[in-house]
Amino acid sequence: MSNAMRGHLAMLAFSALVAGSFSLGSLIANQITPMALNAARFVIAAVVIGTVAMATHGLRPQQFRAPWRFVLLGGLFAGYFVLMFYGLKTAAPVSAAAVFTLTPVLSAIAGWFLLRQVTTPRMALALAIGGAGALWVIFGADWATLKAFQFGPGESIYFWGCVAHAVYTPLVRKLNRGEPAVVFTFGMLVAGTAILLVFGWADIRATNWLQLPVIVWIGLGYLAIFASATTFVLLQFAALHLPSAKVMAYTYLTPSWVIIWEIALGRPVPAGLMLVGIGLTVIALLMLLKDDAKPVRVTG
Repeated sequence: MSNAMRGHLAMLAFSALVAGSFSLGSLIANQITPMALNAARFVIAAVVIGTVAMATHGLRPQQFRAPWRFVLLGGLFAGYFVLMFYGLKTAAPVSAAAVFTLTPVLSAIAGWFLLRQVTTPRMALALAIGGAGALWVIFGADWATLKAFQFGPGESIYFWGCVAHAVYTPLVRKLNRGEPAVVFTFGMLVAGTAILLVFGWADIRATNWLQLPVIVWIGLGYLAIFASATTFVLLQFAALHLPSAKVMAYTYLTPSWVIIWEIALGRPVPAGLMLVGIGLTVIALLMLLKDDAKPVRVTG
C-alpha cells in the first residue's frame, strides 16, 4: 500500500474520531472553560504521544532543532480549538458546522501560497461536491434551516479558528525536516501546551478539578487521547503525503460521522433524505482518491 493511500486511510479514521468530539464535547462544553479544557487535553495528549514516541523512535535533541517550528504549529492548533469553543458559546452548532465546511477550500488556498500545491479542476469539482454534501447533512436537507443561517459574532470567531486549522496543514509539510510523525506531533503538543498554560492560567487555577462531574472526565479523556493525540498523528502523517486540499476534504465526512455517533448515543435516526448528502461526500472522496500528481516534498 502506498503512503498516499495510507494517508487517505489516516484521514478517514481522523474524520470519524473528530466527529466523536462534537457529540461528546457538547456534553461538557458548559461545565469547564475552553482554555482549561484545551490545556488539559493538550497535557494528556502530550504525555500519551511522548510515551509512544519514546517507545518507538526515541526522543533526541536533534529531532527538535529550530523549535520555533513547533511553537508556530502548536500555537495554530491550540488557537483553533480555543476559538472553536469560544465561537460555540454564541454560534449554533449547525452554523458552526457550516463554517467548518470552508476549511478544505481555505486549506487549498494556503497550500498554494505555502507549497505551490495546485488544485486541479477535478479536485475543485470534488471539493464543491463534498461541500454541497456536507451542507446537505448539516442543514438536515431542510431549505428553511439553510435560509435561516446567520453569520454572527460566534461564527466569525470560529471562522478565524478554521483559518488557523487550514494554514496548519500545509505548514506541517513545509516545516517538517524528516522527523517521524509521532515525534513531530509531540513537539507541537509540548509547544501548544506551554502556550495554553501561559494564556489560560487564570482559568486553569479557577477550575475546581476535583469537583468536575464524571462525564467531564470521560469527555476529556476521549478528547485528549482519541480526538487529540491520535488525530494529531494521523493528520501529521496525511499532511506529509497528500496535498492540503485532499487532507482537509475529509472534514466533509464529519457531519455524516456525527450522525452515526448520535445514533449510537440513542438519538433519533435522521430522515432518508440525509442519505443524499452522505452519498455526495462519498462521491467527492472517491474522486479525490485518484492521485493527480505526486506532491513534491518541501522542507523548511
